Amino acid sequence: MAAGGVSILEYFNEDEGYKCGYCKGASSSYSNGMWAHTMTVQDYQDLIDRGWRRSGMYVYKPAMNRTCCPQYTIRCHILDFKLAKSSKKVLKKMTRFLTKGEGAKGIVEPMESFNEDIGIGHVSSPCTSEVNIDPEKPLKIVSLEEVSTSTEVHEKPRTDPAGDNRDPGEKHTSAEANATTESLNNNPKPGRGPDPDKPPCRKAKDLRRERKLKKLLQKQQQIGMADVSQHQEATCETPKALLLQHRDPQGNQPKSLEELTSESSSPDAVHQLEVRLVRSSPPNSQFRATFQESYQVYKRYQMTIHKDPPDKPTEQQYSRFLCQSPLQAENPPDGPDFGYGSFHQQYWLDGKIIAVGVIDILPRSVSSVYLYYDPDYAFLSLGVYSAVREIAFTTELQKTVPDIGYYYMGFYIHSCPKMKYKGQYYPSELLCPETYSWVPIEKCRAKLDQSKYSRLHENPNAEDENRLQNLNKVLILYRNTMMPYNIYRRRQKRANDEAVVQQYANLIGQTCAERMVLYRN
Repeated sequence: MAAGGVSILEYFNEDEGYKCGYCKGASSSYSNGMWAHTMTVQDYQDLIDRGWRRSGMYVYKPAMNRTCCPQYTIRCHILDFKLAKSSKKVLKKMTRFLTKGEGAKGIVEPMESFNEDIGIGHVSSPCTSEVNIDPEKPLKIVSLEEVSTSTEVHEKPRTDPAGDNRDPGEKHTSAEANATTESLNNNPKPGRGPDPDKPPCRKAKDLRRERKLKKLLQKQQQIGMADVSQHQEATCETPKALLLQHRDPQGNQPKSLEELTSESSSPDAVHQLEVRLVRSSPPNSQFRATFQESYQVYKRYQMTIHKDPPDKPTEQQYSRFLCQSPLQAENPPDGPDFGYGSFHQQYWLDGKIIAVGVIDILPRSVSSVYLYYDPDYAFLSLGVYSAVREIAFTTELQKTVPDIGYYYMGFYIHSCPKMKYKGQYYPSELLCPETYSWVPIEKCRAKLDQSKYSRLHENPNAEDENRLQNLNKVLILYRNTMMPYNIYRRRQKRANDEAVVQQYANLIGQTCAERMVLYRN
């Protein structure tokens, strides 16, 4: 079997806390991590359904019951997606800017991207392991049946490489949240608020509907279409039906997501916006040709939005963080035309890149990885705009690949005000950290209000259906040979890593443990 068709990982058994990018605790954030030398898209899909997330080649999972700010995987069901009013306003603002040139440059809005959680404490560093994976080189496979006829391998003691104790990466912090929810619960001050002596205010929409109904009734009476008494009786019973009969079938119908995102593509528009999808790993020709321009946007973004010093966002750091990916490019006949894997969605405005969305296209979903943009265009709310465009992109994919039904938004952090907005995208679900089942976010909020960490599943007896049941079936890569764990123990009698392998397998589940390969030296 070639390494290109299997996932090969190194698991790091670390138990030290690091600085939290949300609450700024000095060493209160905990996570488990592993370096992915190569990974299939199916394995990564199954991993994010167990709370994992990648930052470059590094894959990590928050230690939910220990960390200071628990991070719950959140996804949106795109088939039932309903666009919020705030998102519609962003789309209309973009349309006005493109068609008429209307805008308010210089106004920098707070971060709204789904992907500000990625990389906080987990920016990819080069792996210092001695393992050298060649995707084209076949791996030897040892099965249980071969053990009886094979001889025991006697080995000399080997020292552990430096990679076993590697630092998962430099700590990356996001801009501090300046929002607070306390003001929402304040009572109005004396002398303010509604006047109790006046009738309550009514919505303009209700007033327009009432005026229209009156006009229709007057018109019906003037032309004498029906008996007055019968007409009044019918009108009292079904005023809404009367309005529907006279409603303009075109003008009042809500526009679809596709219509809203395509409104700004008029050839007569003042500005022209184009979204291009380029494969980032392995990089295609379009990606290579635009690398420098894309990197310069990233550098400006990090320096302006995250206040990084000029020497921090280097080309090497950018490449490790947002260009390198362990995901193998796969092009099955029943998949998307451009295949599965890691991509950049480039937003071109009048011939230049103003934003880049980093995404992974997986067998059942599109996963948002990161977004960066030119700070000069922050007034366009590119975080929200790109998220809606990515949801629309996922919806289009679903038409040709029915299994793709979800848009993953990274992590939802209920205790962090700037990350709670993700729950406004409807319908959203959170991943239960104990059963790894999905729960509608509406059913989770009350529990999370009471405790940062919560078992979200309503059934207290529910269990993880994919929990580890047989450690011996965990696949191990040892000396370029793939074998079950029990055979590895026979061959490497001096190994004292059962607790580490057990922890790794518990975190990824039985299915992935039997399919992915854990490197041991």
